[in-house]
Amino acid sequence: MRAAAFAELTGPDGVSIVEQPTPEPGPGEAVVDVEACSINRHDLWILEGDSAMVDADDLPFVSGLDVAGTVRDVGDGVTGVAPGDRVLLCPNQTCGHCRFCREGPENRCASFSLYHGGLAESALVTADRLIALPDDVDATAAAALPTAYVTAYHMLKLADVEPDDLVFVPGATGGVGVASVQLADVLGVRTVGTSSSAAKLDRVAALGADHTVRGTDPDDLREAVGDVGEPDAVVNHLGGPYTDLGLDLLRRGGRMVVCGRTAGGRSEIDIPDLFLGHKRVIGSTMGTQADLQRLVDLVAAGDLSPAVDETYPLAETGAAFAAMRDRETVGKIVVTD
Repeated sequence: MRAAAFAELTGPDGVSIVEQPTPEPGPGEAVVDVEACSINRHDLWILEGDSAMVDADDLPFVSGLDVAGTVRDVGDGVTGVAPGDRVLLCPNQTCGHCRFCREGPENRCASFSLYHGGLAESALVTADRLIALPDDVDATAAAALPTAYVTAYHMLKLADVEPDDLVFVPGATGGVGVASVQLADVLGVRTVGTSSSAAKLDRVAALGADHTVRGTDPDDLREAVGDVGEPDAVVNHLGGPYTDLGLDLLRRGGRMVVCGRTAGGRSEIDIPDLFLGHKRVIGSTMGTQADLQRLVDLVAAGDLSPAVDETYPLAETGAAFAAMRDRETVGKIVVTD
């Protein structure tokens, strides 16, 4: 089978299409013929050599978390899925026996990690991480869900938002940003999103953003977003200076949920403002398999339509990563068969 492997950790030009043996499932495993696999900033960090989890000794490395397709074969002991089933993979990998695996939420497992291997014609997966796809849920749309939309959905839950709350989404045109805007709209929550591009903000507004602000400078955004109102919550996938910005804007008792570091892995915050304002900062990684099932149900019901900006064939996976690196898109990029 073909796979889009990271042959060098040098960015998009490090992707090579290679031939690999088609996997065979072991006990508890399934092989999925991949119809669609979205890419994420997580993959790009690996490809650029900016991840501690992969180094030169691991090459060639096949990434790809968000797999949708059809079950080819299953191993011994698998009862939940069968060959021919249309499925979506929850990429969570957990120990299965710690407190959080037993009692939830599973994404707090101390051994939590993520599946890799979806950027290929077939993928070997743990069978009990597969979710059935209804016939009316397209594989490309489904592949947009597992990382960006699950992350955004779990963050909104942690932020404890209610209808008519105002949520600040800095960087609203990326995967998690767009997902946050769309899911907030489904929940009846108002949003204010930011971007450097007026054209991208127009597209985000069409996806459900109630207010948009053009710009990236935190000082300029502080005033412009403040003119809209005091946010009840902030969905922060950027980190860096946007953490202090979000906390400064939050209303008294507001909540900020942080999931990423695209703008920087370190942030400075005003400690007195934090405790005197009764504000909360909450870390979040991914979400749960139940969250993903809920999102599939929303898509099947017609309440959510994941924003897929561009699709690329497997042979052009490097170009897909270049588009992500150059921030050319709004929403998800999906590699298809």
